[in-house]
Amino acid sequence: MFAALLTTACFSFSVIFAQRSIAAVGQVRANLGRLLVAAFILGLYAHTIGTGFHNAATGWLFLSGVVGMGFGDIALFMALPRLGSRLTLLMAQCLAAPIAAICEWTWLGTRLTAAQLALGAVILAGIAVAFMPDRAHPPRVRLRWSGFAIGVLAAAGQGIGAIITRKGNLVSLAAGEGLLNGIDAAYHRILGGLTITALWYIVVCGRQWAPPTAAAPAQPRHYGWAVANGLAGPVFGVSCYQWALATSPSGIVLPIVATSPLLAIPLAWWLEGDRPNLRSILGGVIAVAGVIGLILVR
Repeated sequence: MFAALLTTACFSFSVIFAQRSIAAVGQVRANLGRLLVAAFILGLYAHTIGTGFHNAATGWLFLSGVVGMGFGDIALFMALPRLGSRLTLLMAQCLAAPIAAICEWTWLGTRLTAAQLALGAVILAGIAVAFMPDRAHPPRVRLRWSGFAIGVLAAAGQGIGAIITRKGNLVSLAAGEGLLNGIDAAYHRILGGLTITALWYIVVCGRQWAPPTAAAPAQPRHYGWAVANGLAGPVFGVSCYQWALATSPSGIVLPIVATSPLLAIPLAWWLEGDRPNLRSILGGVIAVAGVIGLILVR
C-alpha cells in the first residue's frame, strides 16, 4: 500500500513535468526522451547492482511493458485529440482498475473483499466527479466515437499490463528466485514500452520529429524537463509501481494510482498557479477518503 502511494506521488509530478517537456520539445521527443532516460538509468542499475536479465520473470515483464507502456500509452495519446484530456483521463483511469481486477480474478484467481471493491469504487467515483466534463468544462475537442473505442484500448492496456506483471511475479516465486525488486522489474517493463514506442514513431510518424508545440527550436536546456519527467515517471514511479504490484492485488493498486491526476491538481496550483475549481476539490476529497478506507481495511 505504501508503494502504491509513492507511485501516485511520483506520477503526479510526472504529469506536471510531462506538460512542460511537451511544450518545450514536442510530444514525440518528450515521450521517447523520458523512456530513453529511464532505460539508461534503470539499465545501469540492473546490469551492475541488480540481476540484469537473469530472472524467470524477465519475459513476462517485457511483455507487460509492451502491452501497458507500449500499446496502452500509444492508445492514450491517440485518444487525447479525439476525446480531450478530461474524458481520456477519465476512461483510462476508471476503466483500467476494474479490467485489471476482473482479469486477475479469472486468470490468477485473486479475489478482493466486498469492502475493498466498494472502496475502490469510491476512489473511481471521486475521479469521475473531478474529471467528468460538464457545461462549465466541456471537451475542448470535437468528440469522435473512435476516441471512445481507443480510450477503452488504453485502459485495457494499462489494466492487462498490470496483470501480466503480477503473473511474472508468480513465475519468479515458483522458480525459487523470490520477487524481483521494483527497479529491475521497471527496467524490463521500460524496455518493452520503449521498443513498441520507438517502432510506432518510426513506422507511423515517419519523419515527423519536429516539436509541434514548441514556439522555437528546442535547445539542450529544454530537455531538462524530459529528464525530470523520465526520473519522476518511468524511473521512480514505475519502480514503485512494480513494487506495489509485487505485494498487492492490481484491484487495490490501480485505484490508488489512478488518483495521481488528482494529486497533480494542487501541484499545478502550487507550481503553475493553475487554481482548481470546487468540483475538482470535491472529487479529490472523495477519492482520498476512498484511499484512506482501503488502507484501513487492508
